[in-house]
Amino acid sequence: MMVFGCGYSGRAIARAAMETGAKVFGTSRTGEKAEALAAQGVEAFVFDGTAIDQPLEHALSQVTHLVQSIPPGAGGDPVLGLASDRLATLCPRLTWVGYLSTIGVYGDQAGGWVDEETPCNPAPGRSRERVEAEQAWLAAGEAIGVPVAVLRLSGIYGPGRNAFVNLKRGTARRIVKKDQVFNRIRVEDIARAALFLAQSGHGGIFNVTDDEPAAPQDVIAEAARLMGVEPPPEQPFETAEMTAMARSFYGSNKRVSNKRISDLGFQFLYPDFRMSLNHLWVSRTWGGELPL
Repeated sequence: MMVFGCGYSGRAIARAAMETGAKVFGTSRTGEKAEALAAQGVEAFVFDGTAIDQPLEHALSQVTHLVQSIPPGAGGDPVLGLASDRLATLCPRLTWVGYLSTIGVYGDQAGGWVDEETPCNPAPGRSRERVEAEQAWLAAGEAIGVPVAVLRLSGIYGPGRNAFVNLKRGTARRIVKKDQVFNRIRVEDIARAALFLAQSGHGGIFNVTDDEPAAPQDVIAEAARLMGVEPPPEQPFETAEMTAMARSFYGSNKRVSNKRISDLGFQFLYPDFRMSLNHLWVSRTWGGELPL
C-alpha cells in the first residue's frame, strides 16, 4: 500500500495496514518527517507535489492499493497533476484507490440529513477544490478499470486531538448556535474504513462519520464531566469573538448519514462521541497521538 500524505489520518491508515502484515510506503513533505515514518516501519519518501522521483516511481510500480490524503490546491490534485496520464504505467499492479475527501463538499444543508446521493453544494475555495479532486480520481480510476473509493470524512479527532486536550490547554470553548450540530469521526475508524474498502475492493462515494451528529458544546461538556472539571461557560455564537475561519465552520449545518458503508457490513468501533470520549479517557490515550 502507498499512502500519499502521512498526516494524522494517513499515519493511522499506514499503522492499520502494517498490522495486517502489508508492506506500506508513505510520503511526507519533509525529510525529517519521512525519517520519523521510516523509524516506525514505513518505507518513506519525500513528496512535495512538484515531482515523482525515481525512488518513488519504483515504489509505485509495486503498489496494489493507493491512498491519497493530500488536499488539493488551486492547481488540482497534486498526485494526479503529475500522474493522471500515466497512472496505469506508474502503478501496473494497482487494484484499488482510496481518496480522502470531506463532508464539506455538501455545504450547508440547514441541519438536514444528507447521504451520498445528496447533490454537492460546496462553498468556494477548499470544498469546491475537493469536489473537483473527487471527480478527477473517479474518472482516473474508470479510465484504467480500477475501483476508486472516495471517503468523505467528517470532523477528525482521536488520541492527541480531542476535547480533553483542548480543556487541558484552556482553549476549549462552548459556542452555542441554535440547532447547530457537527459530525465527527475517530481517526481509528477512518483507518478501519479505508482497509475495509480496500480489502473488499469497493469503489464509489462513502460518508465516513459516526452515528450521532451532535452540538459541539455537548461534546465539551461530556469531556469536562469525565475529567472532573467545570466546563467553560456557554457563549452565544452571535457575540462570541472568533476568527473568520472558526466562524465559517458554523455556517454549515448538516447531519451526515453513514448508512451506505454500514450496509456493506462495516461496523464503527466508536459510533458516538460519548463512547469514544469514555474510551479515550479510560484508556489514557487522549493525550498522545497514535504511534505507528
